[in-house]
Amino acid sequence: MNYYIIAGEASGDLHASNLMKELKNSDAKAQFRCWGGDLMKEQGATIVKHYRDLAFMGFTEVLMNLRTIFKNIDLCKKDISQNKPDVLILVDYPGFNLRIAEYAKTTGIKTFYYISPQVWAWKESRVHKIKRIVDKMFVILPFEKEFYQRYNYQVDFVGHPLLDAVQQFSLQDNSLSLNSSKPIVALLPGSRKQEIATILPLMLSMQKHYPDFQFVIAGAPSQHKEFYQTFIRNADVKIVFNQTYQLLQKAEAALVTSGTATLEAALFGVPEVVCYKGGAISYCIAKKLVKVKYISLVNLIMDKEIVKELIQNELNETNLKIELDKLFNSNSRKNMLNNYAELKTKLGGPGASKKTAGLMFSYLK
Repeated sequence: MNYYIIAGEASGDLHASNLMKELKNSDAKAQFRCWGGDLMKEQGATIVKHYRDLAFMGFTEVLMNLRTIFKNIDLCKKDISQNKPDVLILVDYPGFNLRIAEYAKTTGIKTFYYISPQVWAWKESRVHKIKRIVDKMFVILPFEKEFYQRYNYQVDFVGHPLLDAVQQFSLQDNSLSLNSSKPIVALLPGSRKQEIATILPLMLSMQKHYPDFQFVIAGAPSQHKEFYQTFIRNADVKIVFNQTYQLLQKAEAALVTSGTATLEAALFGVPEVVCYKGGAISYCIAKKLVKVKYISLVNLIMDKEIVKELIQNELNETNLKIELDKLFNSNSRKNMLNNYAELKTKLGGPGASKKTAGLMFSYLK
């Protein structure tokens, strides 16, 4: 079958690539045309657009790039029309993907959505649109199935694909290219230039308070090393690319920008502080619209604060040091790790990619 897959971010590239691997096991004749990244390309995809050309963060940045966004939407529609895939598989990235799903509905192309838009957080009314334009939804968070049931929309809970990624990692070469014997504090400042420029300097301000630790930045594959070096004043800070999991496996603690990385740190058992600071206008708009109590996936899934979230003005050097100190306190550390164990149980165990691929193939047949 011919699969057309759209993933607009680094995390989507990871999850889509694992899904593609499992789809190939079910469908020996699988052909992939995609919007995504290098991991999807490694699975044999023809990449129409790389996700680094699609990621715009925050309301103001989106408004500033509306012309580019709409040009990409038009390009995508034309490409789908010309290639006539058997199925369209959308991976997260709702602002773009829901528009494409709406177009696909008019053409009669079957549409699957893997990793639900966070309609439970904001724009809950979009559920009605999703019911109308998405043939099958595959959700990865345990509370999402119940959420959709309230709207009489049956979805498949498949578990979280990060459990697959972590399990696969354990089978690979996990060496980390660092020579220092100092314990490591991992810095995961996000993948977009705007968030890195805002948050990384605050993360780096911790180095002077912890001279016995080594601070290591997990570089986003979409950014160049030279970009990170503009923020580094101390030669002892290291940057690693494509080794985030190796870094988390070795880290004693982590400072993590809100997003998928908060869950990755938890699955590796790394005590963390969640750091988020956006543009003032974007943050004010989001605060009025977003309905959830927490911004990190860890806390959302557990429905309680098990990792500290420093948001906007709370994210400053003083608060960050207070919370980082707690991560090295034996009691605080033990409590967090115990909660991590409960989190893994809630996520349903590994096998999300295989389960999703199997369901998709059976629905197509």
